[in-house]
Amino acid sequence: MSENTEHMNLVIVGHVDHGKSTFIGRLLADTDSLPHGKLEQVKATCAANAKPFEYAFLLDALKDEQAQGITIDVARCFFKTKKRRYIIIDAPGHIEFLKNMVTGAARAEAALLLIDAKEGVRENSRRHGFLLSLLGIKQVVVLVNKMDLVNYDEAVFQSIVKEYSDYLAQINVKPITFVPIAAFHGENIIEPSAKMPWYKGNDVLTLIDEFKKEEDKEKQPFRMPVQDIYKFTEKNDDRRIVAGTVETGTISVGDTVVFYPSQKQSKILSIEGFNTPAKKSISSGRATGFTLDTQIYITPGEIMAKASEKAPEIGFEFKANLFWLGKKPMIYDKRYKLKLGSTRQHVYLKKIVSVLDASDLSSNATKTQIDRHDVAECIFQTTKPVAFDKTTDIESTSRFVIVDDYEISGGGIIIEAVQDSKSRIEDYIQNREFSWEKGKISAQTRVARLKQNPKFIVITGQEKIGKQDLAKALEERLFNDGRSVYYLGISNMLMGLGSDRLNKFEDRDVHIRKLGELAHMFTDAGLIVISTITNLDDQEAKILKLLNQPREMLVISIGENPLSDFPADFHLDTTQSMEERLKTVLDILKKKDVLFGEYSI
Repeated sequence: MSENTEHMNLVIVGHVDHGKSTFIGRLLADTDSLPHGKLEQVKATCAANAKPFEYAFLLDALKDEQAQGITIDVARCFFKTKKRRYIIIDAPGHIEFLKNMVTGAARAEAALLLIDAKEGVRENSRRHGFLLSLLGIKQVVVLVNKMDLVNYDEAVFQSIVKEYSDYLAQINVKPITFVPIAAFHGENIIEPSAKMPWYKGNDVLTLIDEFKKEEDKEKQPFRMPVQDIYKFTEKNDDRRIVAGTVETGTISVGDTVVFYPSQKQSKILSIEGFNTPAKKSISSGRATGFTLDTQIYITPGEIMAKASEKAPEIGFEFKANLFWLGKKPMIYDKRYKLKLGSTRQHVYLKKIVSVLDASDLSSNATKTQIDRHDVAECIFQTTKPVAFDKTTDIESTSRFVIVDDYEISGGGIIIEAVQDSKSRIEDYIQNREFSWEKGKISAQTRVARLKQNPKFIVITGQEKIGKQDLAKALEERLFNDGRSVYYLGISNMLMGLGSDRLNKFEDRDVHIRKLGELAHMFTDAGLIVISTITNLDDQEAKILKLLNQPREMLVISIGENPLSDFPADFHLDTTQSMEERLKTVLDILKKKDVLFGEYSI
């Protein structure tokens, strides 16, 4: 079988003890996909321990799993047919491990859902069916297992088909077919069963090979979440490689691309790979890198798309279907982390539209929190704009997970963008200004007393180009001239306000917000506030400007300018001396009426 043989991810789901692991073990054995001697080894181990052999033992390798007789984690194994290679994912069925089931199913292109013929449709049978719908898995075959325990009775089979088909119809899931099987005995697994002559359909293996690959991802609009930007310096190599995995579409050298949400644009100069021949184009499913014909500042988490194709959605709010798995309920006004593609962003629950009980499809529009195992339609709000696609357009860039207290606690799909949405910051500022308690000293009185207009000065640029040196020199010069000025270092703020709660590697947006709040208070007192921020981006600049209103902010960039949509007020050359930079900034402050009266340069 060549390396170009088609691959497919297949997930097996169903209620606990309905026979998923047994089915997979039998499938591997019957397709000769086990390592040489593995079946005999497991049978011998069972005999030596006077334990009845189970095909599930081929998969349940974890000690906890064998001790408890349930699949806890997602087991992955491989088998192949003449048509394609398969990665088969055995997802846990117990209600306590639904999170693991979601993790496995999210990677699948098709699903087999098992129901015990004797036990019938159970609560988790319904939940799993709903989750497959939620994750956008459209190819589903339902296997009614353990038919041997009901004497291969067609009436039992048809009763389950009727009950479960009615349920699936309510959640817009139309299974390809139902198959009666007895996994342990191999009935209807790789060939038709003589014990169920009343069943006229195909065996399971035939149906698996009839699964269709997802709609050709190469024909969908190009999407690549930016994972990282690599810079090279050795041997005069000045490349910047934008790296990630192509989710959908095809891209070629010379194509114009746009990065979202920043909307910065460039052209593909080259397609890069490690120890691979040079390529002129690349398609979905490939991890790769690109160089661009213009050097633009972009950050991990953006989505790269073709300028000539439909753009992703951009917004602060989106409506989603969410399945909550957290130990604690999801509540309003709590900060969570959103993982969407390569985006890592703080997110808040803004509105619960309705909560659905997946076991009976009853709806509750009055709940004020989302409890464990609830399925909810809700609206989320972010502090920065995020780029995404609706699940009806591109599934892979609509799926997300929610992290709470460092654990994945929920997952879902985006069903629509919320138009005319406001950021969390805008809502916050509106409430802050409404509640702000002012003293008796007016802003004009402070200006007259201090002989300066308050200003928040932000110096930005890359690392180690003298931003802090300039900021401190500017503070010293202004102070010596009798100005009321303060250098506000971010490190000082991190070690002061909220130092017990902040993580400097993960919470940059929190740092930005706290810096903006402090600058707002200092400029409200009439001061000139100076701070430095490495690689300030457009949205961060907008947030700082909003937080500092109604007073103004001045942005000065040194060297390469990371801003585009929010232009810096002035650029300084990296070749200038400190005195030249200082004189330039003082002249800017004079021209912008920050300083008035006599001052020295």
